[in-house]
Amino acid sequence: MKSFHLQIVTPDSCAYDGEAESLLLLTSEGYVSILAGHADYIASLSIGEVVVTRGGKAYHAACGGGFVSVTSGEVRLVTTTFEYADDIDVERAEAARKRAEERLRDAKEAKELEITKSKLMRALNRISVAKK
Repeated sequence: MKSFHLQIVTPDSCAYDGEAESLLLLTSEGYVSILAGHADYIASLSIGEVVVTRGGKAYHAACGGGFVSVTSGEVRLVTTTFEYADDIDVERAEAARKRAEERLRDAKEAKELEITKSKLMRALNRISVAKK
């Protein structure tokens, strides 16, 4: 299978910079799969699972949103957070889920409700991906 150059960056680090055969991710419009030769493309990312296939092996990760761009065959994923399944601290994610659920019950203002829902979605995504 043909490969393409993939760079995954977060505010804290470069999570990956190398070759990949495919990239499956959740955009604001739904899941998208990127393969070598993909047309130029840009999209915002939703909180969701990302699957990077490299060396014939699939690597699952939790993505906290951001954007993806494909330019001249080069793919760049810029995310707020990105954690491979093996790196996720499930206890910490469960604690974050519980805190978010408690705050969700007590949220009164629309902005507070929106932020708390986002935190809950990130925690649930991390827990789900960690089980892969």
